[in-house]
Amino acid sequence: MDGRFKLIFLIAVLFMTGLPVLGILRGTDAPPSPPDRDLQSQPSSASETSSEASREVALSGRANEDEMVEIPAGEFILGSNQGGFNEKPAHVAHLDAYWIDRYEVTYQRYMEFVEATGHRQPGPPSRYAEKLGLLRGPHQPITYVSWSDANDYCRWRGKRLPTEQEWEKAMRGTDGRTWPWGEGLSGHPANFAGEADGYVVSAPVGAFPLDQSVFGVYDGAGNVMEWTDNWYVEDLYLQENIATPASNRSPSTYKTMRGSGYTSQGVDIRITNRSFMVPDFRDETIGFRCARSD
Repeated sequence: MDGRFKLIFLIAVLFMTGLPVLGILRGTDAPPSPPDRDLQSQPSSASETSSEASREVALSGRANEDEMVEIPAGEFILGSNQGGFNEKPAHVAHLDAYWIDRYEVTYQRYMEFVEATGHRQPGPPSRYAEKLGLLRGPHQPITYVSWSDANDYCRWRGKRLPTEQEWEKAMRGTDGRTWPWGEGLSGHPANFAGEADGYVVSAPVGAFPLDQSVFGVYDGAGNVMEWTDNWYVEDLYLQENIATPASNRSPSTYKTMRGSGYTSQGVDIRITNRSFMVPDFRDETIGFRCARSD
């Protein structure tokens, strides 16, 4: 009996101490890639549990980072009556069909361009380089690039920068929603300010499954802000209601940026938010993606 008791006791100890180890090992498994979202389906609400499979695929870098998504021609709601002056008025606009990158351009893809062309390296003045090492993961979005850097990269790839109207439709869909997933900010649907989402700076592209539009375009609400092709016009929506590339008017002082980033919070994280900066500005919170006409 004494021997049997010792054996049972040993098995019990091994079982109890093995549970956390098993949990850690299970968390390192890479799940299979999830199926593509139907272009016409609505994204999951922010209250739903994020798909760990989608997150692990993005983190593993197995996603096709050069993949583009076709945005069909048609009407959509542009602007917001609830936002800032430069977002008003909300109105129905029309765009022809076009393509846009599913993901923000990554550090790895951008460095292929640098190595092939001799283009200048991305980066800030040395006094601002404290976080640079944290921003150079191969699947993180490229940052510290100016508007010209972004434009040159897209042209090298046979593409162009999206207009801000194209960017908004791709991220917002056609129904005038506030965020790619719909309404509400419960949980951690995107990479916003703070570290509660698990990231100190930018995350690998596509790491937040809820930050995905009805068209399947990722990271519109978080991660990094993105350069667009437009010169900034504050009252653009008051001047005209036709959102075509032709509305990209004559040069002004600033280029428009869309989206929010890992330092953004409050009203800045709405899809309709319009930011602007001088074209030669480079910052750790600004990246880009490319587009092309159909």
